[in-house]
Amino acid sequence: MRPICLVFLLMMLCSCGRDQETLRHRKPQVIETIADLGALPRYVTDPEDNLSTQEKVNLGRFLFFDPILSGSKDVSCASCHQPEFNYAEFLETSIGVNGRGTGSKRRFLDPNDIPFVKRNSQSILNTAFNGITNHETYRPELAPMFWDLRAKGLEAQALEPIKTLEEMRGNAYVDHQILDEIIERINKIPAYNELFSKAFPTDPKPVTQKNLAKALASFERTLIATNTRFDQYMRGDSNALSTSEKDGLNAFLVTGCAKCHSGPMFSDYKLHTLAVPDTDNRAESDAGFNQNYAFRTPTLRNLRFTAPYMHSGKFTTLDQVLLFYEDVAGGKILNPNVKAGSIDSLATHMDVNFKDISRIVEFLNTLNDDSFDKTIPETVPSGLPVVGL
Repeated sequence: MRPICLVFLLMMLCSCGRDQETLRHRKPQVIETIADLGALPRYVTDPEDNLSTQEKVNLGRFLFFDPILSGSKDVSCASCHQPEFNYAEFLETSIGVNGRGTGSKRRFLDPNDIPFVKRNSQSILNTAFNGITNHETYRPELAPMFWDLRAKGLEAQALEPIKTLEEMRGNAYVDHQILDEIIERINKIPAYNELFSKAFPTDPKPVTQKNLAKALASFERTLIATNTRFDQYMRGDSNALSTSEKDGLNAFLVTGCAKCHSGPMFSDYKLHTLAVPDTDNRAESDAGFNQNYAFRTPTLRNLRFTAPYMHSGKFTTLDQVLLFYEDVAGGKILNPNVKAGSIDSLATHMDVNFKDISRIVEFLNTLNDDSFDKTIPETVPSGLPVVGL
């Protein structure tokens, strides 16, 4: 044997040895199973200090649709969380105060110095289950809220839009004054005084900021959709999903989607940096609460009714979302403000291929349930026009 061939053979043997050693020490790839997902509970858990009553729910519904809660009395919670759109809306990012019209016809009034709402309007359907995990006691007071997790519990979440300039506050009040103004307004309305007294009968002065938040949260906890075909399947009905939908479920697990979209709400409720493109509705780039472009994993429930998707609302279809993840795994960065090394490895290690997309989307459509409460009051105690009609 020639010396050069002998050297090559020795190199190949050493290389094979190293490869085998690497394989022995390489961490095995973990593929999630259906056990990492789950059906939603049929019933909501209330926080101990805000047990639900029909009186609280009725009050909360009126408040939700009443523009009395906004600085200029021109926008309500329902302006950006519309029943017909799964208590979200289909705009990329919303127009809050100083807007007119609904849906695609909504426009800013002229003149205008109010920006678009910063992020896409998330659905409040099933927020009563935010943060829920398998096999653990659910604590609603700790439920993570917003795209940046800046609040815990629906009670804390409920008042934040009222204090936000572009959402409900407007220019007439500063953030630390607006809630006092709202409470003063409500106190002057006899019908609201009666409703608050019925909802909080042991409070000598029931019209308070705390009770305002409790009433809104109590109403929002009635907005649930817990009987999707996937929920039926997880509860034992093997025929609830078709064969192709089961194939889509398997593709969802194998490609790595469930590493973040897990549990009964299909979300780990953690922040992840993905380099999602910014909305064109705002001049500044949105780096998130921690300035690292990390945003919370959204739920995948009722996606049929909640387009557009992602925190910036930049993707109008589920196919676009999955193609985005294919791009991320392939090293493509769609937000120039994010460095490659900053992107979450759970996303870069996904194995989404074009051939899987239609199957995964077919499975995701089994997470839709249109049987939630869409009741809109015909009038509200303030006498202002009902927002949402």
